[in-house]
Amino acid sequence: MPGDGDMDAAPMAAFPGGPGEGPLCTPSLGWAAEGPGSSGKNRRVSQATARLEMGSLWEEFNRLGTEMIVTKAGRRMFPTFQVKLSGLDPLSDYVLLMDFIPLDDKRYRYAFHSSSWLAAGRAEPAAPGRVHFHPDSPAKGAQWMRQIVSFDKLKLTNNLLDDNGHIILNSMHRYQPRFHVVLVDPRRDSERFAHQNFKSFSFPETQFMAVTAYQNHRITQLKIASNPFAKGFRDGDPEPWCGVPAGSLLGATGPRARATALPSHPEKQDKAPPVAPPGFPELPVPPFQPLACPTSVFVGSKPHTLPYPLLSTYSTTTAPTFGYGQQ
Repeated sequence: MPGDGDMDAAPMAAFPGGPGEGPLCTPSLGWAAEGPGSSGKNRRVSQATARLEMGSLWEEFNRLGTEMIVTKAGRRMFPTFQVKLSGLDPLSDYVLLMDFIPLDDKRYRYAFHSSSWLAAGRAEPAAPGRVHFHPDSPAKGAQWMRQIVSFDKLKLTNNLLDDNGHIILNSMHRYQPRFHVVLVDPRRDSERFAHQNFKSFSFPETQFMAVTAYQNHRITQLKIASNPFAKGFRDGDPEPWCGVPAGSLLGATGPRARATALPSHPEKQDKAPPVAPPGFPELPVPPFQPLACPTSVFVGSKPHTLPYPLLSTYSTTTAPTFGYGQQ
């Protein structure tokens, strides 16, 4: 929260990158893929590519220094993490999931006089490592490539005792979302090939600061201006869109606003219990031999094992040395 920590530190305006950050591979704007070492991947994942949707909006937030609200009950991300996949085997099954890694070993505070973030000491002990499975997993590659994949059910929380399967983050810490495509390998000894059957993606423009309340007023304005669920805030403000330049978001928000009903109370919308689509079955356990995994990994409200060793071999970007995933 504002005022936490009094240590001298250099400010950063929007945190586009810094010391302690893992290598993030981005062949071109809006696209990301694994770094060197992907040549040993299974051919059914080696050609997979992912394009970040709403890339211009993510960039606009990133220039200001994206902030994401974390609450005890869990809060959805905005912008929503959405990707368009290509290069998958249409007939193979894939599981899609996300996790979040700390970008450094620091805790931050916001300096209002300079509108910048300052390092305020060492990071707090890492929260329990969790992943979020896309609820349609597993599904054929053809299905994943047919439409935009949206992680709109994912919620962020700062409740260390959360039992709803939300992603647990520490407030005032920086994070990088990661997206993973995992091939469902039907072989009985599939664990032997776990390191070959996945591909990971990172988009630097999606990194953010976890907060319990927005610190930068420009982030607040931009969220209200671009979030279709914030209609109530826009209608009640005498100044159109809180001073955000008109037209800067029209191209990014128009289709989304037309496609979604706009409730008057976004808070009530966010806290409503998630309702599964009619007739949609509970996420089945992948039809292959899973590996042992940390007991703190959840899918929805139930613990599940992972289809590969999450915290050891699935990424060419090694986990930070300050304790991520060691609970």
